[in-house]
Amino acid sequence: MDSHTPSKLPAIDFTKPELKPGTNQWDSVKAQVQQALQEFGCFQALFDKIPLEIRETIFSASEELFDLPLEIKSQNVSKTPYHEYIGQHPKIPLFESINFDDAHVLENVEAQTRTFWPQGNTSFSEIIQSYAKGIIELDQMIKRMILEIFQVEKYMDEHMKSSEYLLKLIRYEGPRTSEP
Repeated sequence: MDSHTPSKLPAIDFTKPELKPGTNQWDSVKAQVQQALQEFGCFQALFDKIPLEIRETIFSASEELFDLPLEIKSQNVSKTPYHEYIGQHPKIPLFESINFDDAHVLENVEAQTRTFWPQGNTSFSEIIQSYAKGIIELDQMIKRMILEIFQVEKYMDEHMKSSEYLLKLIRYEGPRTSEP
């Protein structure tokens, strides 16, 4: 390969309904995952289990959250480092993030959502939870393939049960300049 030719990440299709463990389709996609990880260390996952409406709405819901006053966002605290609200920091003034631990569990999202909206915000909570569930489904599929590649399926249940999930919403602002 010419050193001046940029590499293109492989796109792997996880959308096929027949993509189930033990099928030819599964083995084919698993081989693509293995090759991509060996060559690039990553790949683009094509995945359609998160409805378009949720994918579009997650961004407007995030904006709604980040547009809340700083006093409200700052109430999002955590015992785990960097899981609390991060923003308005002198070293990273254009960055904000808010994390949702175990966002696939609606009760967890609703409890944290009440930090921002004391009366709750059902639609926001459901969007966060739906998005997280879809991402976790893809994550577990890929983890299973990787464990099969390394022939350590006997640790599958233990590994899946030990997984913890964090959904991090991030907002970056453009630099504040006086240039047009």
